[in-house]
Amino acid sequence: MAHPVVHFEIAGKDGKKLQEFYGKLFDWKIEVDPAMNYGMVDTGGEGGINGGIFQAPGETPPYLTFYVQVDDLQAYLDRAQSLGGKTIVPPTPIPNVGAFAMFHDPEGNLVGLFKD
Repeated sequence: MAHPVVHFEIAGKDGKKLQEFYGKLFDWKIEVDPAMNYGMVDTGGEGGINGGIFQAPGETPPYLTFYVQVDDLQAYLDRAQSLGGKTIVPPTPIPNVGAFAMFHDPEGNLVGLFKD
């Protein structure tokens, strides 16, 4: 089974500024969900990946990550750990959407997992 990249996220200290920057730079349509302060990005490209741009919580440094679709979040976190990765966010539900998890690869890059 293939595991496609299905989502990306860009987070920083000023989510609104980042939304404006990327929206203007690439002509992306960004709809902000005020309750979550999360900008859903429609890249508008055929075969392209949509994503999100938002303010990183607390003292979290700015980051850019991508999400890979898998059928079992914990199994892939365990597999990543056995290969030298480290779980950062355990399986976490997203109401009415699915669930996600995150890990660092052996070099410290943040990678997301997504399950419908």
